[in-house]
Amino acid sequence: AVQGREMIQVALAFFGLSALWMATGRNERARRWAPLVGLCGQPFWIAFAVQASAWGLLALSLAYSAVYVRGAWVQWGRR
Repeated sequence: AVQGREMIQVALAFFGLSALWMATGRNERARRWAPLVGLCGQPFWIAFAVQASAWGLLALSLAYSAVYVRGAWVQWGRR
């Protein structure tokens, strides 16, 4: 069974790769949802960074969170 750290790693891969795939595709609807999907993965990145005491990764995760929030604002806030 997948537990704890393994579940976090599965979530990291799922949300991160899904957001990248959606953001770089030709489907406008998928591109619109990409930052929200990426933002869903950020709590897992933050948890992973804290568990590993990887403070640089934590800072990077917070920066990515800000980029995803900005992307969501661009995609959803101006309609």
